[in-house]
Formats: sequence, C-alpha cells, structure tokens
Amino acid sequence: MRHLILGLIIILSASCKRSLYESDYHTMKHDGEKRSYLLHVPPSYSDATETPLIIALHGGVGSAKNIEEQSGLAEFSDEKGFILCSPNGINRTWNAGWCCGKAQEKEIDDVGFISKLIDQLKTEYNIDANRVYITGMSNGAMMSYRLACELSTEIAAIAPVAGGMVMDQCEPSSSVSIIHFHSYEDSNIPHLGGVGDGISDHYNAPLDSIREFWSQQLECPIYTGIDLSTEVDIKMASGCLDSNEVVYYYTTDGGHSWPGGRAPTRKGDAPSEALNANEVMWEFFMKHPKR
Repeated sequence: MRHLILGLIIILSASCKRSLYESDYHTMKHDGEKRSYLLHVPPSYSDATETPLIIALHGGVGSAKNIEEQSGLAEFSDEKGFILCSPNGINRTWNAGWCCGKAQEKEIDDVGFISKLIDQLKTEYNIDANRVYITGMSNGAMMSYRLACELSTEIAAIAPVAGGMVMDQCEPSSSVSIIHFHSYEDSNIPHLGGVGDGISDHYNAPLDSIREFWSQQLECPIYTGIDLSTEVDIKMASGCLDSNEVVYYYTTDGGHSWPGGRAPTRKGDAPSEALNANEVMWEFFMKHPKR
C-alpha cells in the first residue's frame, strides 16, 4: 500500500507539471531566482531541421498555462511546426518598464532571463536563430516591447497583444519588425492612451505615438492606413530598415483579450471575432526573419 501511494503521488506530481496541451514544465535559475516555463514541442519536430521559436508572455496576474489556453498557440504550434515557450513572470508579472507589479518593484531582470532562456533552448533544440519571435498579452505585450528595445539582436519580430510600451528609453541595436493587435473597445489599455480601468492603475502612451516611434526608429518611409473591413483597421509603415515592417491591427469588437482566442477568465472580455491573431502573426513572422 505504501508503494502504491508513493506511485500515485509521483504520477500526480508529474501531471501537475504539464498543461492541457502536453507541454512540459521546466525550471532554471537566473539572478538568484528560480524561474519556470512551459515548453511545447510539436510532434513534427526533428533535430535535423532548424525550427522557429515563439516565446509567449502572459499578462499581469496570468501564468504560462493561462497564455497557452487563452491564445491557443500550443495547438497552433502542432499545426505550423514551431516550438512554443511560455515562461512565468515573478509574482505573475513582468518588469516591462514603469509597469507592472512586483516584478517592476523588485527590478527583476526579465530581459536577462529571456536572453538566458533563448540561449538554453538553442542548446537543447535545433532552433533557427533567425526566427526567434516574441508575443505577449497585456503586461506580456509591454514586456515584448522592452525585449525589442533591449534584446533586438536575438529577436526577429514581436507581436504585442492588448498592451503598450512603458519604456522611458529605447535604443535597439538591431532592427525588429512589429505587428500589434488591439481593440478600440479595450478599456484596460485604451488605444488613445491614459489610465485604463485595469488593476495596475498606470499611464499608457497613445498607441499612435508608439507606432510612430518605431516607424521613425526603423526609418520607414511609407505610411498606409487601410480599412480592411468595417471590423478591422490597419495602420502600417513599410520600406523600413532591413525590409522590416510596423503593422497595427485595430478591431472594433472584442476588448482586453486575444483576437480569435479565448477569454482569460469567466469575467474577461470576449475575444474579437474579426480576425485570428495567431494566423495573422504567423504569416507576418514568416515574412520577417532576422536579417
């Protein structure tokens, strides 16, 4: 009986370290902190083939499991063949700049953590070094902007979702393409800027100012506004350095949520049905390897 109970404990402990999508739970040490992440390797993965990597960053008070379930990226990984890594922030937050929570208050080195994580995954898997991408929701979106500023030599493109840039300074040493998804109905991170109704109670820069910053940073000469439909607007800058692009999708439906995904909680905003962020960002990512 004792051996049976011990066996059940081991089985249950192992099952707790996996997500709904058979992603594996891992830990590593960085800067004196125990850090953790979920890793989803598609069935099609082969050591003989260079494989793209997408790192997905959860929102404030979220988790690696939460971003997997909210975005549907693990299922999408099986379809498209990329490796998905979903790390956990300290106290469920990221030190993205002037926001948010314990990670920012404790000045956690999240940039160093993500850099170390990328390096480790490159040693364990045949990662295509020219196809490392970052996406994130809300506070995770903010962190993706910080990584574009401070880890640009490692990253080909970012895809922030429902979050802005909260950096006082940004001087990337290499060009990075950007595709951003936002809802006009997002009251947590208002697209016009200001303080939203989220729990962090922080100031948000207008999204147009962030798009303009990156357009200037990447020396993009061509600006275009497109009404894709009555439900989606696109504002983009092209002809940028190293063939990069800056593209912002705005939906008229949804809210503080992942377009085409799932609501993060029962009380969370319903996702936009106007587009599928995963499909659009993947097509964009494949157009923009590191150059």
